[in-house]
Amino acid sequence: MQGKKEISPKMMYQVYLEDLVPKDNFYRKLGSELDLRFLYQETKKYYGAEGQESIDPLVFFKICLVG
Repeated sequence: MQGKKEISPKMMYQVYLEDLVPKDNFYRKLGSELDLRFLYQETKKYYGAEGQESIDPLVFFKICLVG
């Protein structure tokens, strides 16, 4: 079963993760330039309908890209 990571900013002690990452950060630029949502449709055929959810294909691709 294909997993999908839902990202929602979390607040802890009035500190936002968005405020801690610089605006010119490489990963921010990468996220704004690359639209990888097509990966969900392209990889859907490789996932079954039963069992535990897998790692989000978008997250896995980003790990491979950066690694």
